[in-house]
Amino acid sequence: MRLLHRLLRSVEFWTLLAAAGLVIGVTVVHPIVGIADNGDFLRVFSTVGMDYAHPDLNYEDKYFHYFIKDWAFADPFRGAYITTQTLVVFVATWLNRLLYSNQWFDMRFMVLVYTALLMTAFYYSIRYNKAKSHVFAIAMAVLLVAVFADGGYVAYFNSLYGEPVSLVFLLLTAALGIALTKQDRPSKTLLAFYFVVCFFFVFSKIQNAPMGILAGLMGLRFLRFRSDGGWRKLVIWGSLVLALGSVAMYLLAPKQFKEINIYQTVFYGVLKDSTTVEADLKALGLSPELAVLANTNFFTPNTLIPQRDPKLYELFYNHMSHGKIVKFYLTHPGRLWDKLEVAARDGMTIRPYYLGTYEQSEGYPSGAVNTKLSYWSEFKHDYMPNRFWFVLLVYAAYYGVLLWEYVRATSLRQRVFAELFALIGAIGAIAFLIPIIGDGEADLAKHLFLFNVTFDMMLVAGVLWIVAKLTGLRK
Repeated sequence: MRLLHRLLRSVEFWTLLAAAGLVIGVTVVHPIVGIADNGDFLRVFSTVGMDYAHPDLNYEDKYFHYFIKDWAFADPFRGAYITTQTLVVFVATWLNRLLYSNQWFDMRFMVLVYTALLMTAFYYSIRYNKAKSHVFAIAMAVLLVAVFADGGYVAYFNSLYGEPVSLVFLLLTAALGIALTKQDRPSKTLLAFYFVVCFFFVFSKIQNAPMGILAGLMGLRFLRFRSDGGWRKLVIWGSLVLALGSVAMYLLAPKQFKEINIYQTVFYGVLKDSTTVEADLKALGLSPELAVLANTNFFTPNTLIPQRDPKLYELFYNHMSHGKIVKFYLTHPGRLWDKLEVAARDGMTIRPYYLGTYEQSEGYPSGAVNTKLSYWSEFKHDYMPNRFWFVLLVYAAYYGVLLWEYVRATSLRQRVFAELFALIGAIGAIAFLIPIIGDGEADLAKHLFLFNVTFDMMLVAGVLWIVAKLTGLRK
């Protein structure tokens, strides 16, 4: 009875119960909310060994319009999409076979895995921060659940997108990093756990690869937390794997991915809505003959020069790089500002509204979106300024407070604590720029998902900082 009484008084217990309730309400209780495939699922399910349960589905049934819950198992490794996301999906398929069926895969087993990881992040976040005050602990619990268990985020759990992998493992990285700063002598087990979840975050998507260098540098900051050799070796090796692995991930990315990205970045990015197309091509060192492809993306049908035409390799792919695109934007700051404004326009959108969320059998219109239990994401989408000046304002306030706290810090652990939050902001800044530099305006709302996660982490951290100051004043 004493254990039950302590459990019922635990902030962690009620936080996890509330989070589980929200996730179940969105992804399990009918009508089930998921996210339709935009074409990205193929590389995942062909690798892990899944296929459509109904092979006669037409294009509209498969893509964009309806969420598909039930899948058939098939031969694995028909593709070779190797990221940490595929490891997470393999875990879900194993649980499915163990608890449900060896023939059919229910997408809600993905929900089970992601929910367990999300609740672990919530648990560690509260456990190592609740000592400030009871009010602070409750405020943190409410904010974590209201923001990160929101229907806009949770709907991704019922999908094969890489976005929920980024969400749960970035939250875990932050939670465990903070936990390391809160202990006088942190354990090597906790440190290893930190590097593992950070590894899963960095290598969940090719777009996350640049974050590995920052994460590796951050890892080195734990070097002085303990002086024993085992600790130091773990820090150095963990940091090296993150930094060097991120470089290798980019260099070894499949050629077709790079070609798609570079095409999108130029023709559906630099040249999109441009009034000086031929001049822009000249500035990029490209032939004006390519002007006919402006405003097209890699999947636009019947382009005047097909995307895989050998001529395009001669005129474009063999001469273009992301370095040239960066140079273009640096020498055309006005154009860069315009693209940042475009990104900010979609920067407050957590869910992609062009992807349906209902199963076809539910009978809702094609492409219909269910927003149940999505109070935060809908508020953010409808009322938060989607302008670049607002992004800059939040970043200025956030880093201003961090700098102030960093200067006032009296210990290494306090400084590293501040640096962890600086890392979150830096990851968000990179996630904001990468879609523009690396994929143009194609699928921009979904590509800004990680920016949304970090931006929300910054907002939550800012509110909790104010709560901490107020509770400190009361004491």
